[in-house]
Amino acid sequence: MLCNSGKMDINLICIIAKYGSGSKLLHAAKKCGVHGGTILLGRGTVNNRICKFLGLSDERKEVVLMVADTATADCALEKLNKDCELDKPDHGIAFTTSICATFGTRYYVFDNIKELRSVDNTMYHAITIIVDKGKAEEVIDAASKAGSKGGTIINARGSGIHETSKLFSMEIEPEKELVIILSEVAMTEKIVSSIKEELKIDEPGNGIIYVQNVNKTYGIYK
Repeated sequence: MLCNSGKMDINLICIIAKYGSGSKLLHAAKKCGVHGGTILLGRGTVNNRICKFLGLSDERKEVVLMVADTATADCALEKLNKDCELDKPDHGIAFTTSICATFGTRYYVFDNIKELRSVDNTMYHAITIIVDKGKAEEVIDAASKAGSKGGTIINARGSGIHETSKLFSMEIEPEKELVIILSEVAMTEKIVSSIKEELKIDEPGNGIIYVQNVNKTYGIYK
């Protein structure tokens, strides 16, 4: 869904579902054109109103993150809602958010951060980096060289066209690490460039980076 300017309308798909259903959701989404995703483990408590709203009760959940253009995301969500009955209580929650830049995937080329600064004076970007397990510290080091003050590392597993292998005809999903970095808008391009260069993100299978606008921030001190 490229326009004349070469930009693409890209969405992040987030699905919170029952534990063990993440792989099934990824396979179903791939049939709609989604090229892969990352599965995180979640656990919440019914006493927490926010967690309950997000679908994280006292049982384990899986959080599935996928990147796709808007048309593909809409198609995938429609199919997943039908196949997995997400509209029924306790069957899961799904939503999408807009992404303003992405790197490391040849399917969605959308990487001119300078032109993506929000007209509503966004002060921060959320940079999310997904890499193989053991590479997260390298991501943090590369970001720090460019002026980042740190980030958060989350364990995950992935399933994409370059990652999934088979053993005895069974698919094996490798372990991943997800790094979230909050960056001032003016610093984002420098931080992303450093990570891309240090970890060779543009080479297939080395990782994915996507950038989102942050509406509000709390607890950030300069």
